Amino acid sequence: MDLQLQSFDGKKAGNITVSEELFDREYNEALVHQVVTAYLAGARSGTHAQKTRSEVRGGGRKPFAQKGTGRARAGTIRSPLWRSGGQTFAAKNRDYSQKVNRKMYRHAVCSILSELRRNDALIVVDKVDLETAKTKDLLVKTKALGVSNVLIITENAAGNLALASRNLYDISATDAAHVNPVALLRFEKIVMTEESVRKLEESLA
Repeated sequence: MDLQLQSFDGKKAGNITVSEELFDREYNEALVHQVVTAYLAGARSGTHAQKTRSEVRGGGRKPFAQKGTGRARAGTIRSPLWRSGGQTFAAKNRDYSQKVNRKMYRHAVCSILSELRRNDALIVVDKVDLETAKTKDLLVKTKALGVSNVLIITENAAGNLALASRNLYDISATDAAHVNPVALLRFEKIVMTEESVRKLEESLA
């Protein structure tokens, strides 16, 4: 199938033939939801932790005699019933990651890209050329394309593009090797270079 190709200034630059497997797949909402949930879960740190009664420092000596005091028996001052004691069901470091097959992940990304194309949210440009690393110059280019909330995908997001976009919340840049479903769904428009399309076709087909 063919997609319209533009320059980074918003001018028409012909057409580009792309894979139907990548840009004309039926949208699978359940699969996309599962993959996005797994991706976000994998980003959780899971570093919260609490101490049990055996991990709280101190409390090795029996606080008072077993009998004769009239109080309830106690073996340690670090019991969960006591102030400064341990936690009864202490939270521990946890791995929140979920297993997702590579084939499922690839199909989900292709499904998202296909839906973006159907909704006219995908723009393919011949190349992204920024002569300087100024944010002002990048905003001029995106304004010419008619986009304000956009993810720019190139074959290599380093250099002037990375420097010009790093202080912008609504504009972000990444390379084809690090495309993920959450980033594709976060922005209103996706701008891809011709070279990044070819790289995605190789990795996702």
